Amino acid sequence: MIVGVPKEIKIQESRIAITPEGVSEFVRAGHSVVIEAGAGLGSAITDEELVSQGATMLPSPDQVWEKADLILKVKEPIAVEYPRMRSKQVLFTYLHLAASKECTDALISSGITAIAYETVEVSGQLPLLAPMSEVAGRMATQVGAAALQKPNGGRGVLLGGVPGVAPGKVVVIGGGVAGLNAAVIAMGMGADVTVIDRSISRLQYIDSLYMGRIKTLAASYRAIEREVISADLVIGAVLVHGAKAPKLVSNEQVRMMKPGSVLVDIAID
Repeated sequence: MIVGVPKEIKIQESRIAITPEGVSEFVRAGHSVVIEAGAGLGSAITDEELVSQGATMLPSPDQVWEKADLILKVKEPIAVEYPRMRSKQVLFTYLHLAASKECTDALISSGITAIAYETVEVSGQLPLLAPMSEVAGRMATQVGAAALQKPNGGRGVLLGGVPGVAPGKVVVIGGGVAGLNAAVIAMGMGADVTVIDRSISRLQYIDSLYMGRIKTLAASYRAIEREVISADLVIGAVLVHGAKAPKLVSNEQVRMMKPGSVLVDIAID
């Protein structure tokens, strides 16, 4: 089998779908790996590192798509890549098709077999989505804390507070992998943290793990409204497998929030 890795071209995407170690594993298993030149530079992986493990570098994405039986990517194909897809070829990447009818239609029309990382399930878990959710959750709190600074248009709230001043209030909607990681970082900063989720068993898990340092609340319209309008930072982290995330915070609730408060929605796409 020929494995192909084109360079990611979606705006602000700099990752590569394979590491030198991954190349080595494919080659050791008897497969060939072709990679577009420069595909790893955004992740600080040079062509030389990939070649040293057995990869062949090709100068253009067209050549990679044409040669490969299996295409490995990070993000879903965009319009310029649609004509490169073909039948009897497999695409393995994050797809998030619920957010893109155009991409879904292009995949169907091409005849390609497309497998989404985010829907691969093992024993009820999502092993290919979880690592990205961990990163997104942790970054959400950092980004939110920065946005709260006065020069950035925020309320001028320090999440951890200082002696004599109350800490900032962080509300995380969704207690999954992303939401829990966001809450843990906020807790580490010293914030007053509440996680809202519809799963009581998940809330029990969070409560037992952090011994009440992270507050938990069963999800309802009234509970979300009450917590959101009093929060300094709201983080949306709700996941519905293979579908769009539900809209749980209304425009009216946003208008009721304190001036300069911040919303970070991990699941906005």
